[in-house]
Amino acid sequence: MTASRRYLLVSPCRDEAAYLRRTLASVAAQTVSPALWIVVDDGSTDETPAILAEYAQRLPYLRIVRRGDRGRRRVGPGVIDAFYAGLDTVQIEDFDYLCKLDMDLDLPARYFELLMQRMESNPRIGTTSGKPWYTDPQSGALVPEICGDEMSVGMTKFYRTACFKEIGGFVRQVMWDGIDCHRARMLGWIAESVDTEDIRFIHLRPMGSSENGIWTGRLRHGFGQYFMGTSPLYYMAVAVYRLPVYPRLTGSVAMLWGYLRSWLKGLPRYDDTEFRCFLRTYQHNCLRKGKRAATAELNDEQAHIWNASHPVSVAGVSGAALSKANHGGFADGSVR
Repeated sequence: MTASRRYLLVSPCRDEAAYLRRTLASVAAQTVSPALWIVVDDGSTDETPAILAEYAQRLPYLRIVRRGDRGRRRVGPGVIDAFYAGLDTVQIEDFDYLCKLDMDLDLPARYFELLMQRMESNPRIGTTSGKPWYTDPQSGALVPEICGDEMSVGMTKFYRTACFKEIGGFVRQVMWDGIDCHRARMLGWIAESVDTEDIRFIHLRPMGSSENGIWTGRLRHGFGQYFMGTSPLYYMAVAVYRLPVYPRLTGSVAMLWGYLRSWLKGLPRYDDTEFRCFLRTYQHNCLRKGKRAATAELNDEQAHIWNASHPVSVAGVSGAALSKANHGGFADGSVR
């Protein structure tokens, strides 16, 4: 029997006219179309409303939700508020998958088809994505953004609906796109992003390029990691690893200062002690063993939690598929 592939896209956007047409065109070209695509226009003041109205006439699955202009939108909490303004208009149980999709992306034509195919091959994959590439402003070459294999990326968070419900959705804070994946792992799901050519996509703005500049974006990243509960030792290693990435030294310094400044101010952290302990144990294991080995080990350790809470799913898969699921393996034979 063919698996159901009803997927929902929810896209918060504000003043995206410069990139909007490329995203709209790339979704329109998908080999498997969404059952519904909700675009939340969060008070745009540019040509975004006109472009969305044009495409709404062409795409029968496109629905526009408009919000009034409330002034400058906070990146992180503001984006997730807009996301829920769209999500709350539907019953997510009507869909097998859902995706928070940014409107500054150019996706390959089989993107969503291949993500669903991957998730069908392993019932433990709760969230997945391809990898973002962007145009380096100095060389003009297309280069990969640095993002770990253990996270689905924030600009295209593709979720199995069951997993999204179990983790309680997204928190309305800067580090929503990190907390969700770690929460999923706590519950025995696998979170991942995969760098294969057929699901690489173009990110028209690089990570951390805030509307107020990259320095502000990286400061915000530092605060987000502090809020989530990231180990300072681990975050220092991350900043060192990012030193070669544009804007080189400046970006790493901004990340560390954003973290340190938050600590010095005694800003509040994510109010879940068990989560923060889980996160730091994992991060310290990454420093000792390497992220790939530590993630694979954790996925193995958490398998019993997923198996116990999904007996119907376990009963419906073959022994080989279940073995792959429990050991972090996939249909292509890889282990991530």
